[in-house]
Amino acid sequence: IEIYSLHVDCKVTSRFAHTVITSKIVNRANESREATFEMELPKTAFITNFSMSIDGQVYPGIIKEKVSAQKEYDTALSHGQSAGLVKITGRKLEQFHVSIGIAAASKVTFELMYEELLKRQLGKFELLLKVQPKQLVKHFQIDVHIFEPQGIRLLETDSTFMTNELTEALTKVQSETKAHILFKPTVDQQKINPGLDETLLNGDFVVRYDVKRGATAGDIQIVNGYFVHYFAPHEMPVFPKNVIFVIDRSGSMAGRKIEQTRDALLKILQDLRPEDHFSFIIFNSKVAEWKSSLLQATAENVASAAGFVQTLTASGGTDINCALLTAVSVLDKAKRLPERSVSMIILLTDGQPTSGERNVGVIQENIQKAVNGKYALFCLGFGFDVSYKFLEKMALSNGGIARRIYENSNADLQLQGFYQEVATPILMKIEMQYPENAVEGLTKNNFKLFFEGSEIIVSGKISNELDLLPVEIKAQSHASDLTLKEEANVKEKEQVFQNQTYIFGNFIERLWAYLTIQQLLEKSISAQEEDRKTLEVQALELSLRYSFVTPLTSMVVTKPAGQQQTELANKPTEAG
Repeated sequence: IEIYSLHVDCKVTSRFAHTVITSKIVNRANESREATFEMELPKTAFITNFSMSIDGQVYPGIIKEKVSAQKEYDTALSHGQSAGLVKITGRKLEQFHVSIGIAAASKVTFELMYEELLKRQLGKFELLLKVQPKQLVKHFQIDVHIFEPQGIRLLETDSTFMTNELTEALTKVQSETKAHILFKPTVDQQKINPGLDETLLNGDFVVRYDVKRGATAGDIQIVNGYFVHYFAPHEMPVFPKNVIFVIDRSGSMAGRKIEQTRDALLKILQDLRPEDHFSFIIFNSKVAEWKSSLLQATAENVASAAGFVQTLTASGGTDINCALLTAVSVLDKAKRLPERSVSMIILLTDGQPTSGERNVGVIQENIQKAVNGKYALFCLGFGFDVSYKFLEKMALSNGGIARRIYENSNADLQLQGFYQEVATPILMKIEMQYPENAVEGLTKNNFKLFFEGSEIIVSGKISNELDLLPVEIKAQSHASDLTLKEEANVKEKEQVFQNQTYIFGNFIERLWAYLTIQQLLEKSISAQEEDRKTLEVQALELSLRYSFVTPLTSMVVTKPAGQQQTELANKPTEAG
């Protein structure tokens, strides 16, 4: 079975990435063989299309409501369940895998299409492509086109498999607003060494970039009546933080996990700013406070904390409820904290609650009542024994986010990386306001916190009559209360994309749908049962209308007669 052509074609238009992977395979044997298409894609992406064409006959994937697709499938497949075509393979990726039998000398073309909105983290957008052909490929090519009307400020490529030989196959062309990256290694360049038919191409191919930012009130782009508004202020004073680290030291954390936690905390302590206040709460079945109140991050206090962190050992049960309630009460009682400051609790745990209150529903209620919107709660789940669903719901109900920390060599870097994302809050209570009578289907437009290096994105549909779209942003910075105003000329903004050849026409509408679905699904996690149903109905309707494989839809892939007829591609979620 030979893969004679593998093309990855990616177009990024104003952060929205549309990727098409085409793999062409021929069976050189003189009997039928199995051809496999296996591709890893980012978890943040939604698959929008998949097809196989075998000797000219096309077998398209069809996106349906998940529940009904599953029923059909179960009926068709009375002899037990196959695993589905998509599974999570790591911290950032999931894998799409399909195999079909093809006759001697037959050819098959697989085509997979997916879309995602690139998210700015630590000052950069990252496009991650996984390259693993597992054999030498005669025509191999990665093509990335970026168009950013704001202008490209920085562009870099990075790869885990580059050699000097392979660098020669990589070209970058960049203008003010466009970039084209082409990676086209010959068969010889792909080889580990000349005598062997083994490929070097195995790993990540990453493009990172950022855009220029002029206007203070962000940047508005408009196509076909849909707008997107990007807002990422920079060079602003940072709010002092009051942060409590709540660290699980139960028996299951023993060994590598507690070591990595210690390493990460020592680094994080170094990153605290002198005006920050902090403390530690350590828990197993008992809850212990490092100090009874928050301390300022002076060199002396940080050194004392580092000494304490180095003594952390693991044993005993897990009382998450009591540990978090203790953290809230420390913040409630805190005196002499900077007047304009941001308070947050960062929980790190690797298991289920096994001591004290064990009912996750009760714990969620207790914490939400205690936090009462005053503080942000971030939940980090270490490994796969945590109830991620519980941590995610608790974080989202209390103005934070949850993240899974994967148990591997770089777990300490994952912990530090997470801290860096939330380390520099520069705005609070951000409201993005648009004229109510002229905008509909608006995505989330008020945000509790904005961290340096990230980006706020709001999208919606504007009514036909509008010539000017006025926006107003209200927010609190460390120094003052801000009001920023901007007006976008609809005709002029539409013009920007008119003459761009490689842009798919309705990309802002698709961006709007992608963002809306993501936000509806996120909202449904922390919603009450009745609300959850309504949110899911809306998200399902959009997933079907724009053909996205989301947690509510499935793609039904039909194979040629005589083979297992249908298989399902579902969207796996971190909560399983």
